[in-house]
Amino acid sequence: MAGGKKALAGIWLRSGRLHAASFSCAASMIFGLGGPAHCETDPPESEPRSTERDPEIVVVAPEPRYVAPTRFDRIGRIWVPVLINGRGPFRLVLDTGASQSAVNADVAAALGIALPTSDTVLLSGATGSRVVSAIPVNSVVVGDVDLRDRRLPIVTDPLGGADGVMGTEGLLDKRIHVDFGQDRVSIRRSHRERAPAGFVVIPVDIKNGLLVVEDATVSGIPTRVIIDTGAQGTIANEALRRTLRQRLRPEAIRPSLVTGVTLDAQSGDTLVIPEMVLGQLRIGPLEVTIGDLYIFRRWHMTRSATIILGMDVLGLLDTLIIDFDRRELQIRMH
Repeated sequence: MAGGKKALAGIWLRSGRLHAASFSCAASMIFGLGGPAHCETDPPESEPRSTERDPEIVVVAPEPRYVAPTRFDRIGRIWVPVLINGRGPFRLVLDTGASQSAVNADVAAALGIALPTSDTVLLSGATGSRVVSAIPVNSVVVGDVDLRDRRLPIVTDPLGGADGVMGTEGLLDKRIHVDFGQDRVSIRRSHRERAPAGFVVIPVDIKNGLLVVEDATVSGIPTRVIIDTGAQGTIANEALRRTLRQRLRPEAIRPSLVTGVTLDAQSGDTLVIPEMVLGQLRIGPLEVTIGDLYIFRRWHMTRSATIILGMDVLGLLDTLIIDFDRRELQIRMH
């Protein structure tokens, strides 16, 4: 990919290698009333084309309907077809790093709502915050999620052509099944099902709506890992850099720029870490962008080593099940 930054990412069971692929650097996330961020060499995005819940409603697009796995030349995505005020479906990126859903101006226009509105909210993104318009909606429906009487912030560019993002509101008792191999996504109420045969289970904590893996290390260093399906790439805080300082080669560090949806830009450094271990999984080598980003201060995660794991890695899986009620990830590799 012209101008792209590439690194190898592999996912193994500790007993053996199961999958490997290349990916290009990008960082993107929404949190709170948040917005996306990206490295300056973002890859193109693919788009969905139909809905699972209501098959008679079709969203036409040339590529996968629900999920696009991470490939050599682009980072994958998870889309959900969402009905807002009974209209749509609108293509929203499933974002486990966002506590609230948000949409773009085209959705407001389709709903007949003129912008700007007198109602405003503070939009907080990866690199800063800004006051933006919000629109009132009566309903947000997808799968078993049925939200009523919401205010949706207006984002400028939500993740490469999507209509917005679907946050974790309404998901904390749900089970999300993402099948990258079969291009399928379902969002259903959790019945606390155990992982199917052949799946690896990783326990998670839910802290302020975030999926947090505490049983994780980076090059042997205990590290908090946040599972963020709205993030294009994987980023880390300065605390991780400090713990890795003696192991980093200065010539292998490349400067990068991260720009958020608020259009604030922050500098960082892109480097490759040898490995990250999540429970029974070993991932590596892994390209990470490290910086003193606004998101870590906003989440009060500056003192201990923290990584936000994005779709550059999650999109390499064959199947990802997030069971909020069981507090676990259920993962199948290729």
